[in-house]
Amino acid sequence: MRKLAAGTLLALGSLGGARLLKRRASRRLRLDVYYEDGAMVSVPGSTAEAVAALARARAATASAVDPGTETIAPSS
Repeated sequence: MRKLAAGTLLALGSLGGARLLKRRASRRLRLDVYYEDGAMVSVPGSTAEAVAALARARAATASAVDPGTETIAPSS
């Protein structure tokens, strides 16, 4: 009976810990850049480059949802 209780407690603790880690990891904002050759770079959302790119992405998403909002001109 003790082994069953200990095993159950261990399983529940592991499940709870896994859910907590997943929840904490999903809150972090990151910018993932994929290149044509298959390479990928993941940039933390707090860097200057990521902040600028994410602002453009939010504006593009907003204009796609609401066509009356600001659009972004392609950079040359």
